[in-house]
Amino acid sequence: YTDPAFWESIWNTLILVLGVLAITVIGGIGIAMLIDKPIFGQGIVRILVISPFFVMPPVAALIWKNMIMHPSYGVFADIAKFFGANPVDWFAQYPLFSIIVIVAWQWLPFATLILLTALQSLDGEQMEAAEMDGAPAYSRFIYLTLPHMARAITVVILIQTIFLLGVYAEILVTTNGGPGFASTNLTFLIYRAARLNFDIGGAAAGGIIAVVLANFVAFFLMRAVGKNLD
Repeated sequence: YTDPAFWESIWNTLILVLGVLAITVIGGIGIAMLIDKPIFGQGIVRILVISPFFVMPPVAALIWKNMIMHPSYGVFADIAKFFGANPVDWFAQYPLFSIIVIVAWQWLPFATLILLTALQSLDGEQMEAAEMDGAPAYSRFIYLTLPHMARAITVVILIQTIFLLGVYAEILVTTNGGPGFASTNLTFLIYRAARLNFDIGGAAAGGIIAVVLANFVAFFLMRAVGKNLD
C-alpha cells in the first residue's frame, strides 16, 4: 500500500493504542490501590470512578471538545487564563494526544475495575508478614502486589488493544482525522477512503490489513494470557 497516509495512519494507530494502554494500566493500578482502602463514601467514589465507561464515545468526545478542551471557554482554557497563561488549542496543536486523553478517560474505569478485583484477592497475611519483616512499601508493591496483578494487567491489555484498534467516533467528532492526517488512525483512514474519497479498492485493502493486524495482535496477546494463566 503506497499511500503515505497509510503509513502515517499505522504509526498513529500504534501511538494511540500504546498511549491509552500506558495511561489506563498505570492509572488503573494507582486508582485501584487508592479506592481499595476503606474511606468515607467508598461506594459513591467507586460509582464516580466507573461512570465514564458508560458514556457513549461520541458523547464523551463532544464533552471533551466543547466543555473541557475548547480553546476559548473550556475548563483547561479557564485554568490557563487563571494562571496568566495562553490557552492551548489542543485539537489543532496536539490532535493525537487529545484523542489519546479522551479514549484513556473512557477506558480507565474498565482497567480500574479489573485491577481492583485482582487487588482485593491479594492475601492480606502476606502483606502483613512482609510489613512486619520491615519491607518498605515500594518493595511490597514490586514483589507482592504487582506480580499478583500480572494476570489482570494482561487481560486489560488484551481486551483494550482489540477495541482500541477500532477507535473511530472520537476522531470523527473532534478532529476529523486532521490537521492533515495527524490524528488519522487505520480505522478512520478506511472510512475516509470509502465514504469521502469513494476509493472502495483502497478502503478494502486497508480493511484487510486491519483484520490481519488485529488477528496478529490478538494471537500474541492470547499467548501471553495463556502463559500467565499456567
